[in-house]
Amino acid sequence: MRLLIDTNVILDACLSREPWREAAERLIVACAEEKVTGCVTASSITDIYYILNKTLHSTEQAKQSVQKIITILDVLDVNGTDSERALDLPLSDYEDALLACCAKRHKAEYIVTRNLKHFEGSPLKVISPGDLLKVF
Repeated sequence: MRLLIDTNVILDACLSREPWREAAERLIVACAEEKVTGCVTASSITDIYYILNKTLHSTEQAKQSVQKIITILDVLDVNGTDSERALDLPLSDYEDALLACCAKRHKAEYIVTRNLKHFEGSPLKVISPGDLLKVF
């Protein structure tokens, strides 16, 4: 099963954000154990680094966390076609639309996020980390 994991889920795991931490960590562990294939977009990686650095106040910790993420998850490129197609999706947030287009092009089966409403109108199935863990 190929999953595009939204930025918020990765940050929940990295920053131990409650009450979402446990489900996010279990999902990342499932990816590390190759029970599922987890993906993140290259554009999300920059956001994750920025937020980790700002929150942890440590460039080194942010770099170490990003290194772990890119070791565990496949990093997907975002291209110009994704950028154009995202404009046509009925999602209110362009960044979320861009993730959906990228996920579709890379043949992900689900977008995993805790912001399900943000992805209404997505061309892919959207699921929360907790609900996904119930599937497998």
